Amino acid sequence: MNNDIEISIRSPNAYALAGEALRLMQEHGVWPTPLNYELWLYVVGEPECALAQEIHRLIAAGETITEDVSESLATKFIARMKLNDEVRDAGLKLTRELASITEVISDAQKTQRSYSETLQSARDSMAGVDISALQKLVDSLSEATTTVLDHHASLENRLSDSSREVNRLRKHLDQVRMEAMTDALTNLANRKSFDEALDGHCEHDDVSTPLSLAVIDIDHFKRFNDTWGHQTGDQVLRYVASVLARIGRPPRMAARYGGEEFGLLFPGETSAQVERLLNEARQEIASRVLKRRSTNEDLGTVTISVGVAQRQYGEDSFDLLDRADKALYHSKNAGRNRVTLAEALESNSNAA
Repeated sequence: MNNDIEISIRSPNAYALAGEALRLMQEHGVWPTPLNYELWLYVVGEPECALAQEIHRLIAAGETITEDVSESLATKFIARMKLNDEVRDAGLKLTRELASITEVISDAQKTQRSYSETLQSARDSMAGVDISALQKLVDSLSEATTTVLDHHASLENRLSDSSREVNRLRKHLDQVRMEAMTDALTNLANRKSFDEALDGHCEHDDVSTPLSLAVIDIDHFKRFNDTWGHQTGDQVLRYVASVLARIGRPPRMAARYGGEEFGLLFPGETSAQVERLLNEARQEIASRVLKRRSTNEDLGTVTISVGVAQRQYGEDSFDLLDRADKALYHSKNAGRNRVTLAEALESNSNAA
C-alpha cells in the first residue's frame, strides 16, 4: 500500500474512506475480503491510479470481481504476494470493525434526520396554537432531543471503543508484516524485504546519490553443517549476521538473502567506501575462533567472500545484483576470504 493511501487510512477521513469502499464493494457485488477491501481503498482513495482504472474497466465490461481476479490485480498493480493466514485474519477483523462503525454512523444519521423532521414539524405548528397544544409540542421536542442526545452518547462510546480496537488491529497487522519481512533465524530482513528495498532504490535513473550493493557468502559453510550438524550451522549464521547487523543499520540494510548468503544495501555510499567497511567486517569475523555451544569444541574460524557493485545510470535491480554476484564469484574463485569490486573487474576486462 502506497504512502498516500497509508496516510488516508490514518487520517480523520479514514471512516468516510472505509465506508465508501465498503459501499462500492456492496454495490458491485464484491465480497468484503481483506484483499478486496485493500483494492477498493485504491478505487476510493486514488480514483485516477492504474489499479482503479482497471477495476472500473472490468466493471464496465461486465466482469465479475472474483477472488482470482482480485489476486491477479494485486500481483500486477501493488506487487504483493498472497496474504498469509494471520494477516488475512487480522485484516478481516479490521474490515468488520470498520463496517460496524459505518452501521453505527448510519443509525446516528437516521436519528438526526428524524430529529430534524420533528423540529421542522414543530416550527410549522407553532403559529396559532393554544397553550395545551404548545405544551404537547414542547414535550415532543424535549423527548426528541433526549433521544438524539442518547444516540450521540452511544455513538461516541461506540466510536471510542472501535477506535481502540482499530488501533490494536493496526498494531497487530504492523507486527505481522514486520515478522513476514524478517528472517526468523538471524533477525535480519528476509529476501522479500531486501528485494523490495532494492527495487525501490532502482526505480529512478538518477545516480547523483550513489547506491552500493554487497553480496556476501560464508566460505565452506556446508562443511560446518556436515561436520557439526545444522544447529551448529545455525550458530555460525547467527554469528555472521550479528556482525553484518551492526554495519547494516538504517539507512543501510542487511538481509539474509538465502541459505548462507547475505545482502547489504548502502544508499549514499560508493563501492570504494563499502569495500573498506566490508574488509573490516571480514577481518572481524575471521579473527574469532568459534566454539560449539553444546560441547565447547573449537569450530575453527569463519571467513566470508564478498562481491560489491555500485549502481550505474539506468541500471535496474536485476542487473545490479548480477554484477555484484559476479564479483562474489570472483572472490570465491580467487581463494575466498576477500572483497571484490565489480567496477575493478570491469575495468580490468576493458583494459584487456
